[in-house]
Amino acid sequence: MYDVLIQGGTLVDGTGDAARQADVAILGDKIVEIADNIQAQATEIIDASDRIVTPGFVDLHTHYDGQATWDDEMAPSSIHGVTTVIMGNCGVGFAPAKPDEHEWLIELMEGVEDIPGSALAEGITWNWESYPEYLDELERMPRTLDVISHITHGALRGYVMGQRGADNQDATSTDIAAMARFVEEAVEAGAAGFSTNRMPQHTSIHGVPVPGTFANREEFFGLVGAMKNLDRGVLQAIPSGAMGEHSDGPRQEIEMYRDVSLDTGVTINFSLAAPHIQPELCEETLALVEKANAEGAKLVPQVQGRPAGLILGWDTLNPFIASPTCQQVMALQGAERMAAINNRHTKEKIISELDPAGIPLNLIVPSLNCAFRVGEAFTLEPDRDDSVLAEAARSGKAPLELLYDWISNGMVQVLFAGYQEGNLDPMLTWMRHPETVVGLADGGAHCSMVIDHSLPSFILQHWVRDRTRGDRLGLEEAISMLTMRPASLYNLHDRGVLQVGKKADVNIIDFDKIRLRTPEIISDLPTGASRIIQKSDGYDATLCSGKITFRQGLVTAERPGCLIRDAG
Repeated sequence: MYDVLIQGGTLVDGTGDAARQADVAILGDKIVEIADNIQAQATEIIDASDRIVTPGFVDLHTHYDGQATWDDEMAPSSIHGVTTVIMGNCGVGFAPAKPDEHEWLIELMEGVEDIPGSALAEGITWNWESYPEYLDELERMPRTLDVISHITHGALRGYVMGQRGADNQDATSTDIAAMARFVEEAVEAGAAGFSTNRMPQHTSIHGVPVPGTFANREEFFGLVGAMKNLDRGVLQAIPSGAMGEHSDGPRQEIEMYRDVSLDTGVTINFSLAAPHIQPELCEETLALVEKANAEGAKLVPQVQGRPAGLILGWDTLNPFIASPTCQQVMALQGAERMAAINNRHTKEKIISELDPAGIPLNLIVPSLNCAFRVGEAFTLEPDRDDSVLAEAARSGKAPLELLYDWISNGMVQVLFAGYQEGNLDPMLTWMRHPETVVGLADGGAHCSMVIDHSLPSFILQHWVRDRTRGDRLGLEEAISMLTMRPASLYNLHDRGVLQVGKKADVNIIDFDKIRLRTPEIISDLPTGASRIIQKSDGYDATLCSGKITFRQGLVTAERPGCLIRDAG
């Protein structure tokens, strides 16, 4: 007698092997049999005819550090077939934390990851001070999925060094030794590793870079070296030079990663995006990684699986908000606000008050050739002929005027990284590179402007099924990118594949019906704070540890998810 029997599905097991017809039997939280035409009784029999059956997806890059203390559903990642998330990325988190540091850590997370500070202040339980106590708090709440977390450089520096750490002053040898002890303590207690952020553009709401951004070589080696003798733990890093600010490109950063990995044996997982300003940085970085790994280092660049971008709108990221007139208009409500927005004189005044070099237009204006309408038929690889810049040239309107008009009638997506050639061909090359892993979905973060949390559905819909502008991914190849490859990076060898004895994290997917919906704004965070999410059709069921957590896209009452402490 099995608990769950999945019959008649096409098994895509995560290994990259060819899909095959097979039934899957589950007892407790484990897969106990995979075979053709299993004839047995089960508490629940699921007909998976004309469906694909895959492992649950593993999301390497999320920011649920606060949300995980109050929310057991863990949307939006959970609604896209994700059954394991890794948190504590980018050097920002909430432990360790002294009581008088809570507000500062919230302001840091809000600035870097665009999570409403009011929601964090209302929702976070703060039933901890040390990192092991934070893990204990995470362990207390069952969820729809499993979580694992890094200890973060920003919180650690503030905890040990106080204001000196927050202000990015140099750490003394005593500071480094103390921080190293806390890293070791955290990893021994079950942390996934240590995360740091070396990108100066990532700042708190007050414009202060993440603590650790300018950490010198001694500090960097000291904190990563704390994991040297533990035989576990990954360094997750946002690299310096990611926006092309270094004259020697990524060389200095990658050489430091190589040296510390060779010295400690620690795997270094760092973000590798593709900025418009220097798209060649990806190729240069990958060449340096290949050389370093040939010498024995363990460097794993994490690359995008969809073009990074911003969703512009009056209620998402407002590109005109620097205008005093726009700020007055946005304070209005309902029909009164829309009447003001649509007034020609108001529009002209707002545009006249803007500085294209100011925030946020300094990010948006250079990418107006990759700015597109967001409609009911959400275009995943739009043509530049449909961009703001192209339409402005045809219509004779100024680009900002046209952008204003488009936003007045809906949302606009600006693809500012990974779309420098007007198509996704370079991204496909990076996704398939043997040294990379696909991620950067940022689940739980960037609530007002980014929808990359729908990465798994984007990959299935666009890369595997629908793409017409170039090569596509094979189904088996794509599922492996979402399952076995990220699980292996963190030594989560109990999941990521559908095999007897492995954890019963499973997706049952109507592949023909996978379809990303138009992004929407919902107000379901604490204090009623809003966020933008993108849902998808096509998920018949998601199972975590053998329990059905989602049916037909709707969450069930099952909460089998737990804290992972034993990675590695």
